[in-house]
Amino acid sequence: MTSTTTAPTSATIRVAVLGADGRMGRTTCAAVEAADGLELVARVEQGDDVTAVLAAAGAQVAVDFTHPSATETNVHAALDAGAHVVVGTTGWTDESRGRVADHLARRADEGLDLGVIIAPNFGLSAVLAGVFAAQAARYFESVEVIELHHPDKADAPSGTATHTAHAVAAARRAAGVAPSPDATESGWEARGADVDGVRVHAVRLRGLVAHEEILLGNVGEQLVIRQDSFDRASFMPGVVLAVREVVGRPGLTVGLENVLDLG
Repeated sequence: MTSTTTAPTSATIRVAVLGADGRMGRTTCAAVEAADGLELVARVEQGDDVTAVLAAAGAQVAVDFTHPSATETNVHAALDAGAHVVVGTTGWTDESRGRVADHLARRADEGLDLGVIIAPNFGLSAVLAGVFAAQAARYFESVEVIELHHPDKADAPSGTATHTAHAVAAARRAAGVAPSPDATESGWEARGADVDGVRVHAVRLRGLVAHEEILLGNVGEQLVIRQDSFDRASFMPGVVLAVREVVGRPGLTVGLENVLDLG
């Protein structure tokens, strides 16, 4: 762990990055250092005592880009240190998010209103693709999702694709749309994961970064919504926005679309 020594101004948000030695962590550190009004006060690496490091550095916001096996523990540790948290690590479940919400409620009862933003994707194109897909899905008989990532990704389907599928499914239920037709009787393993009734297919291929396609079909027509993230730098405007927003947004927020002004 390393800390910076520059004294912050009164308007500066003091930020610690968890997973600072990873690809996303390094990119996030650089983005925080370059952003107006943010100060990088700690780079937290595997094996560091998160609560102790954040408390010693006086971090107001912790950004987690670690590993699905560690991220929930890190969030609880950051909350114990009195820090807000922005999470880009995927692999979350309803149960793990519920535990974080409970922890936030306990901190609020203690008089400390903290916020956590969990964003399956910080890329504007990815967030908008998911929003557009949910808006369109009620008008189409069939919908499936394909996500494509580099082979070093630990979880599948991706958090982005899972988030998109849940949003699509919720929109279709609200509109009374029937499940997508599918006459498959055998070979279900080739049909992808069933996420809330939406089929999601995961591709892992060297050379990819992060990509998603939502395929929507009716008789005689097809709509394809696709987004491509070619460089991790594309996620940084969303990360910086979330850091600035989380300090004034107590409780748990899931999805960057809930932070953006999308009308």
